[in-house]
Amino acid sequence: MSKTRVEAFSDAVIAIVITIMVLELKVPHGADWQALAPLRPEFLSYAMSFLYLGIYWNNHHHMFQMTERVNGRILWANMHLLFWLSLVPFTTGWMGESRVAPLPVSLYGAVLLMAAVSYTILQGTIISDQGPGSKLRAAVGNDRKGKLSLLAYAAAIPLAFVHPRISIAIYAVVALFWLVPDRRIESKLER
Repeated sequence: MSKTRVEAFSDAVIAIVITIMVLELKVPHGADWQALAPLRPEFLSYAMSFLYLGIYWNNHHHMFQMTERVNGRILWANMHLLFWLSLVPFTTGWMGESRVAPLPVSLYGAVLLMAAVSYTILQGTIISDQGPGSKLRAAVGNDRKGKLSLLAYAAAIPLAFVHPRISIAIYAVVALFWLVPDRRIESKLER
């Protein structure tokens, strides 16, 4: 099966998720800088989620550049990832509107964790289909970066009940960790 429909559908879903998030931002009441101050938590939540969705879109794009074909298992693994990404606007909005209360911050982390788990499943499903000599397998290696991210999310979820800002800091660090260009796949594509 061709991979182009999976890529196009995934691009569309991520674009819609971003659109939903931006539509949830409220217009300030007033025309000065002070009118923006109450919207700061919502905007910062949006910015972090936009960054995460951009990271997923970018890595998904790279992963599918190394994918030769898709099958039913890959299609369902991809849908699993898109399900978790589709929940990002809900948890983003709740986290921002609650002024970073423990439960919404924890749930935001749970969605990030499940998105990372589903991405790992998708990656493993593609590698399994393409075989142990696949280009993707060679590029990701033991995926230390992915495993560290999973551990960070797992730690941040309960830490939200200790102090939500610790969890938010962990989410931000993981995002910055992935924002640094991942040369694993790009270096394989260049060859």
